[in-house]
Amino acid sequence: LAAALMRPAAWWGRLRVEGLEQVPAEGPLLVVPNHDSQWDPILVGLAIKPRRRLRFLARASLWRIPLLGPILYGLGQIPIRRGTGDSGALEQAVAALAGGEAICVFPEGGLSWGEHVRARSGVGRLAEWCPGVQVVLCTVEGTTTYARWPRRPRVRVAFFRPAAGDPQPGEEASVLATRLLDEIRDRVAPMPAGRRALVGGPPRV
Repeated sequence: LAAALMRPAAWWGRLRVEGLEQVPAEGPLLVVPNHDSQWDPILVGLAIKPRRRLRFLARASLWRIPLLGPILYGLGQIPIRRGTGDSGALEQAVAALAGGEAICVFPEGGLSWGEHVRARSGVGRLAEWCPGVQVVLCTVEGTTTYARWPRRPRVRVAFFRPAAGDPQPGEEASVLATRLLDEIRDRVAPMPAGRRALVGGPPRV
């Protein structure tokens, strides 16, 4: 139902999906995208839906929005308090991965606001705690132009496997997270979000 309700957003954004065959059809999976727009989770979820259902580690403040919290729980999303080392959220994600589910983690931890930011170690810690997990990287382009209404965006979501392979035994969490984010950002540069950013004003934080 949620996917059906969001499908018009994909149509309006002229969503193009590449590399879906790189996504394993089953087994524990970490999907690791860039994050330049609030639209990214919706478009990534729609793009991968023919192959897998994603659960997201999403910022806990979203659950304080009236009526949104029960919907997010119903969709199986996991609230995480960013910047606090939220072990409870990571434990939920580990349990989901152990059950063969697919978890999406944004390694930047939040919107890039058009800047290169350091990778957060959460994705590396999940990989460390779930030996054998497969990793698929994801680039999202065009979602920041949803703010140019009534001009239609051109959104592209591409899935691909890490060039250096899945997490290696003994690879430190921070090193892995940095490696994955660097490979993503080698393909797509950070883009500022929001209409003010598009017309030259400072991004709204």
